[in-house]
Parts: sequence; C-alpha cells; structure tokens
Amino acid sequence: MSLLSRMSAPTAGHELAGLVGALLSGAAGPAKLNAPPVPAVPTGPTGLGTAAAQLFTRRTVPGPAAAAPPAPRTPARPRTSTATSTAPPTAAGTGAPARPRLYCPPAVRDDPALGEVVNERLVAWAEEIGIYPGRLDMVRSAGFGRLMMLAHPETDDPDRLLAAARCALAEWAVDDHYVDGEAEEARHDLLGRRLAIAHSVIDQAQLPARYAPQLERVVRQDPVAMALRSALSGLHDHATTTQVRRLRHELAIMFVAYGQEGVWHTKGQRPPVWEYLMHRHENSFIPCMVLVDAVAGYEVPMAEFSDPRVRRAFNLAGTATVLMNDLYSMGKEDPTDFSLPMLIAAEEQCPMEVAVELSVEIHDELMHTFEAEAAALSTTGSPELRRFLAGTWAWVGGNREWHAGSARYNVANAA
Repeated sequence: MSLLSRMSAPTAGHELAGLVGALLSGAAGPAKLNAPPVPAVPTGPTGLGTAAAQLFTRRTVPGPAAAAPPAPRTPARPRTSTATSTAPPTAAGTGAPARPRLYCPPAVRDDPALGEVVNERLVAWAEEIGIYPGRLDMVRSAGFGRLMMLAHPETDDPDRLLAAARCALAEWAVDDHYVDGEAEEARHDLLGRRLAIAHSVIDQAQLPARYAPQLERVVRQDPVAMALRSALSGLHDHATTTQVRRLRHELAIMFVAYGQEGVWHTKGQRPPVWEYLMHRHENSFIPCMVLVDAVAGYEVPMAEFSDPRVRRAFNLAGTATVLMNDLYSMGKEDPTDFSLPMLIAAEEQCPMEVAVELSVEIHDELMHTFEAEAAALSTTGSPELRRFLAGTWAWVGGNREWHAGSARYNVANAA
C-alpha cells in the first residue's frame, strides 16, 4: 500500500485505532546512539545543521570499520505460538491491554517553515512533470517537504532538501502509478515492462541511433519516467557521481521488489512472513536514506559504504523504518493490503493485537541491532562514516516524527 493511498482509505475500527494511538504515543528510544564512551574527534563538523553528526563519538583510529558486530538482540519475550491466544497481553497489575512501544529516536529538529517551503516547491514540480494528475492537493497535504526537513537535519538549504524530496516523490510515484493504482489504473500484467522502461531512464539505456528515438517517445509519454529523469538530473547539482550511482543501484533493487509484489497481486497470493520481510528489505526507505551524506554536503568513502558490515547495519535501519510504516498504517483499513501485522495474524492465526505486538518486537530487534552495530562501527571508521551512521539514526527519528504528525496515520488527527 502506497503512502498516498493511505490518505483516502477509511479509518480503522475502534480497537485497531487504539493500537495505532498507542504506537504514536511517544518515542521509546534514546536521542543519541549509545556509542562507547571515547574521546570526540576535534575535527568533526560543527556549526549550523550539524546536530545529527554530534550523535557519535569515536576513537582516533583511521581506516575502514573493523569492529566485529555484536550478536542480534534477543526479542523482549519468547516467540511462542500464539495460535490459542484469545486476548491481547495486559499491563501488569492493571488488567488493561499492554501498549506496545516502538524503539525509535526522536527527531533532531523541527522547522515547520522550512518544511512548508520545500513542500510547496515539490508540489509545483509534481504539477510541472505531470505526476499525480488531479491529486496534487493530496500530495500537498502529505507533507513530503516536512518529511525531508525532519529527516535531514544537517542542512537548512531548501534546494538540497528539494532535490531529495523530488527523488523521493518520483520513487513513490512508481508505486502509486504502476503498482498500487493510486494515481492511475494498475496493470500488474504490464508491470515488468513499465519498470524496465522506467529503469532505462534511471540507468540510461544506450540504443543504436535508429531505435533510440522510439524509446525516447515512450519515455516522454510517461510522467513517472520523466519524474525519475528530472529528479536524478537535479540531484547531480548537490551530489557526486558516486552518490547518484548509489541511488540508481538502490532504485534497481526496489524495482525488483515491485515486480515481486506484482506477482502476489496477479496470482492472488498471500506471501509468508519470511518472504514479506525479505520484500521489505528490498522495498524500504533505503533509496531516500542513501542520500543522507549527499544532502548534508559530504561523502562517505566508497570502501566504507560498500563494507558488508556497514551495508548490514544500514539495511537493518531501512527495514525497521519501513516496518514502522506498516504499523502506523494500521490506522487505515485495506483488506487487500500486505503488511507485517496482517500477515502475522493470518500465518499465526492470532488476534491482530498479538500480531501487532510481534511486529513491534521485530521492529525493535532490528533497531537495537542497528544501534549496537552502528556504535561499534563508529569507533574505528572514518569521520564521514561516523557522521553517516549518525545521520541515518537522525533520518529514522525524523521519519517517525513525520508519521506521528500526519493525519494519514494519526487517527486522532484524521479529518
């Protein structure tokens, strides 16, 4: 289910709305990553917009990250079978349902005026490109400019934030136009072809001169492909070639996941939980998060960014963040949607309240593991890597704040 489609979905029933309200009740994680207490590097970034980079301290040891990651954190309670459970767990001594809490940091900053500037410029760009025809008011109310402002606290430059916002909206347009049918009729039988043509823009296809104009005509008739082209072109003004190439790679992975989802829809399949979690590894907020350093105006060395340990930690945060989106989205009902709580409830044959608790545990396991491994990596990595991991932590917190403040997810604020 796309980000925009949740805006038009009906509000959930009372019990489910209460669960969503509990999830939105407040952050349950620290503001800073719990890195070992070591001396700070005096040459680290300072000044306006560098608050996120102060979340780590590090040892003055050069070279790529070398600390062995700790074992994943064990979930708070055993994963026993819940098939016979008939009621949600209760808070000790009260008899009231326990309220699951997401382990997540708070946002580093909130500048509503800056977010509004970025948002209005983003809507104007969407209108110019032609995505979401007739639905621009919904795009505006989604507040994607606010999301970028919250998630990238290291800059107050609206041009840099707009570049990231354009990339994000173009990525979501692929989902809304091609997969979920939010902006136009979804044709899952044509999904592979449409994704392939869109990818020919992301990684420009080099056709012989006789045939290249035919592809170009098709691309120009597709607003989504044009949005991707425009967004990536604009990103070059603020990012290095390597950083743009990183984004191209992450989008290719996401397109693979969209094809997988198309099979589920075409075949009427309900994926098992393990497959859905794999899908969320590939279809997450990672394409947005990978721009953390580009938006902030620095670059993580490729050797460190490509290190499997860094990649693992970064992907843990990306998966956790998109599972958080699944949980918050329960405030809107859609029986045809794929989400972690719905799939757990079906597979485990348990009440939705129990499925929510299990989903929260999965999210928190990923977040705790990311926190521990990122802290370990920061002690031996470069200043840029330390800053990038801190920026990732800040991105997760800003994204959660955006979800919590959106009427689309917060039932209490829904119109």
